[in-house]
Amino acid sequence: MQRRFLVTGTGLAWLLSSVMLWAAAGQSLAQNPPPNHSPSPTATLLRVMTHSSFELPKPLLAQFEKDAGVKLQLIKGGDAGEMLNKLILSRAAPVADVVFGIDNTLLPRALASGILDTYSGAAAQSKSLAGMAEGAAPQKDLPASTADSGVVGGVVPVTQGFVSLNIDKAWFQKKGLALPQNLQALALPAYRDLLVLPNPATSSPGQAFLLATVAGLGEAAAWDWWAQMRGNGVKVVKGWSEAYYTEFSHNGGTRPMVVSYATSPAAEVFYSKDKLGASPTANLFLPGGVFRQVEGAALLKGATPSARTAGVKFIEFLRSVPVQQALPTSMWMYPVQPGVPLDAVLQHAQAPTHFERLPLQTLSTQAARWQQRWTQVVLK
Repeated sequence: MQRRFLVTGTGLAWLLSSVMLWAAAGQSLAQNPPPNHSPSPTATLLRVMTHSSFELPKPLLAQFEKDAGVKLQLIKGGDAGEMLNKLILSRAAPVADVVFGIDNTLLPRALASGILDTYSGAAAQSKSLAGMAEGAAPQKDLPASTADSGVVGGVVPVTQGFVSLNIDKAWFQKKGLALPQNLQALALPAYRDLLVLPNPATSSPGQAFLLATVAGLGEAAAWDWWAQMRGNGVKVVKGWSEAYYTEFSHNGGTRPMVVSYATSPAAEVFYSKDKLGASPTANLFLPGGVFRQVEGAALLKGATPSARTAGVKFIEFLRSVPVQQALPTSMWMYPVQPGVPLDAVLQHAQAPTHFERLPLQTLSTQAARWQQRWTQVVLK
């Protein structure tokens, strides 16, 4: 499982440290090796910045390069929050032509930064199941959108998913500890030192979980709860990968609850060396603890005309049926295009009956303040 699968203003000290790290790293971003084939010598170079969980089958990428006359340079910029910071810090000399991985929680900050270019490709005229601005009630297994296309500020929806709590089933069975029925129960002594989450300042799922608590509990109650969780030993780490693969007890850590994705249990079955009839992990859909996340792709300002044309082709490629069908078992996010068949393993990824969502206007005006308040309550 990836991520994945963010908005927000961060504190001054954190931003200064990011600038120093970025300056030290220079332009040497970690890159994926190019697909295993030889593009035409006249192919247009397209630099695509992604979060660290971007993954698609290599044959699909190779076919796109061949059909579009493009040579892809995939640049992984860390978790989504880190990726956006790098793009903002390098906007005077852009290091990419296209970005993938800006989600609905990061959207206000991306729009305010001025790094995104306009988009007028086919997706801007088509109807999409998932909109970037806000969600509506679930429709069958996936959420619907109130927007016609869902394209906001040049960001085109590509994937959607649900951030939620995951549990290590074997740990709870061994301890004989009942699962909490609500967020408030997590602050009780019985659940001390059991939860790990990625920092909302640098991680999209961490940010989404923070927003879920504010939307679900109400602002005042959310801060009270977070203060109680600090006293009850909640652990905060930099990103999703560290939380899931290092701290989560299912992977050898000490924390049997982790902020992750509703598709994570299905990924455990998919990647298991043994044939499993059930996942060793499960979702814990607590009220105020589930957030719908939509990720998108966008053109970046500063691209050459040829790169911009190639970028439009790449964004449309991400929304094509073959890619949308590959998403659930490559990036473990749902497709945004309606009617795309899902792999059978997704039966282990229970869809929530309720999730939190916030309108773009609220995120634009409040998310940075909420992030600062969370940092004061939980970390300071």
